Amino acid sequence: MPTTLTHPAVTLLKTWFPRVPSRVVIAGIFAAILPDIDVLAFRFDIPYGATFGHRGFTHSIVFALAIALIGTIIVRPRSLAVFAFLFLCAMSHAVLDSMTNGGLGVAFFSPFSNERYFLPWRPIRVSPIGPSFFSPRGLATLASEVVWVWIPCVVLGLVGKYVRR
Repeated sequence: MPTTLTHPAVTLLKTWFPRVPSRVVIAGIFAAILPDIDVLAFRFDIPYGATFGHRGFTHSIVFALAIALIGTIIVRPRSLAVFAFLFLCAMSHAVLDSMTNGGLGVAFFSPFSNERYFLPWRPIRVSPIGPSFFSPRGLATLASEVVWVWIPCVVLGLVGKYVRR
């Protein structure tokens, strides 16, 4: 997975949603990080490849839709633009995870199918979980994320800002 530091980078694309209030970015950050709540499955001995294991249901399209809906209900003003932005944030988590070079893949279609998928292009290094994050491998992961996630999100965010003008 990309790190918890990187998943929120997608909120830089808020510039493509001019009708979304800036304060909704905070909800977008939560939506982008929330799918990794499934790492708690390891504590409960839920197998990685199970429906509620890591990169299972909480990384699915259904979960992203639910998070976007709940987030839209919570924030004001409610709008289709807010829903779309929050869905983008939540769904980006699974898409980024499916671009990593490790793990079992992402259950995009859970709960209907637990089959795991990767995208054909997988340039992002998979992040170590736990204390090993603070290792040379963790630093290499962050460097990979800067190149493949942060820089593209900054560029696309700036393009969105200038296209709006």
